[in-house]
Amino acid sequence: MTESSYSDLIPTYEHERLEALRPYRVLGTPGQGVFNDFVSVVAKLFDVPIALVSLVRESDVVFIGNAGLPEATIVNREDSMCSVAILQEGPAVFEDIASKPCSLVNPLTAQQMHLGFYAGQALRGADGMGIGSLCVLDRKPRQLTEPEAQLLEQLALVATDLLELQAAQALDDTLRSRLDGPLDESLTRLRTLAELRELTTVVDPADAARYDASRMEEAQYLAKAMRRALQVALAELPKAKTGK
Repeated sequence: MTESSYSDLIPTYEHERLEALRPYRVLGTPGQGVFNDFVSVVAKLFDVPIALVSLVRESDVVFIGNAGLPEATIVNREDSMCSVAILQEGPAVFEDIASKPCSLVNPLTAQQMHLGFYAGQALRGADGMGIGSLCVLDRKPRQLTEPEAQLLEQLALVATDLLELQAAQALDDTLRSRLDGPLDESLTRLRTLAELRELTTVVDPADAARYDASRMEEAQYLAKAMRRALQVALAELPKAKTGK
């Protein structure tokens, strides 16, 4: 890893990006409960062993939601593909990390963690600044289908709303009882859909493809419904804080 390649990870708007990240510093502890629950559902939906929610800080990346990669809690910024995901509008996808590694980050880290696939969608804070990512990873190479890319985008929006709500809850415990119920209900619905896949066996390849497409469509519907519920909760935050 060279100094010049690391500098490619730092956007020209880095100061503004770090300012956008500032409200979420209270969430800087690895492996937080609601995010762990969320990424465990995401991993099942994508049928992968690993899913993460990251915050990309000035010099490191902290995984505040971690399913399947307990050995990674905080890594150097130049060691994480999440540092690349925050720079892109669409998903950052590396289908075969072993043969075609990301040239912007240290390839040894992915090798040591035996990673074969990465897809990450940026989480965006104020003014659209990339502050972190929602990512799914596999131990073997694979492709990200278009329905999966669309679902990842929707779930990244959900994760961004979760960041907003959790930051507010961390500052005001009285909000927790009001918000936990709707959040738990939405996660339960997504978890049920994810678990249905594990219980369903489809032998015919064509039928399997149709089933997966239908499942992705249903997951997108639930993700959008979850976001609507979270947006309602977010709209209530100023009233809750001011007592209006």
